[in-house]
Amino acid sequence: MDTLEHIALAAGLAWGSGIRVYAVVFLAGALARFGVLELPDTLAVLSHPWVLAASGFMFFVEFFADKVPGFDSAWDAVHTFIRIPAGAFLAAAALGHADPVWVAVAAILGGALASGSHAAKAGGRAAINLSPEPFSNWAASLAEDLVVPAGLVAAVKAPLAFLAALLVFVGLTVWLAPRLWRGVRRILARLRGQPTAP
Repeated sequence: MDTLEHIALAAGLAWGSGIRVYAVVFLAGALARFGVLELPDTLAVLSHPWVLAASGFMFFVEFFADKVPGFDSAWDAVHTFIRIPAGAFLAAAALGHADPVWVAVAAILGGALASGSHAAKAGGRAAINLSPEPFSNWAASLAEDLVVPAGLVAAVKAPLAFLAALLVFVGLTVWLAPRLWRGVRRILARLRGQPTAP
């Protein structure tokens, strides 16, 4: 793998971890297991049968947990403490045996990227949960189920295009962040029974 491929893989793993960490770990390991993806030896453990079994099981659990309105937001809250560190770890490990300085940089930026994608996912889903019907929630969840594997494959097969799309995503996340935060504050105010400003 060249430098661009390592960077794209690190970014793809971190970004995807913020949305669907178990899917990312399982898919990366399965693709490596079947020879579709060449992982650095620092990530080779992802293709171990026991790691595949554990990540596959959690991928299955999360697939259904994420489809239950309300419970999905509780799941997201708990996974704040899993997705972000996992994104940092995977981004750092994707650089293989690079200079420790760059591995540390990758961990910091990977954690920030996972944090951004997690915040966008969790905030968006919390806003969707204000709607009484479940269909918008299911549609958002299925979209996430599709976009994460597509992003991971793009990071591997078309690293430059993936990184360009990722820059657009980061820009949108920065633009949306204050709006999502206002939405989350409204939700919290409603839960407390306080009046909300229009």
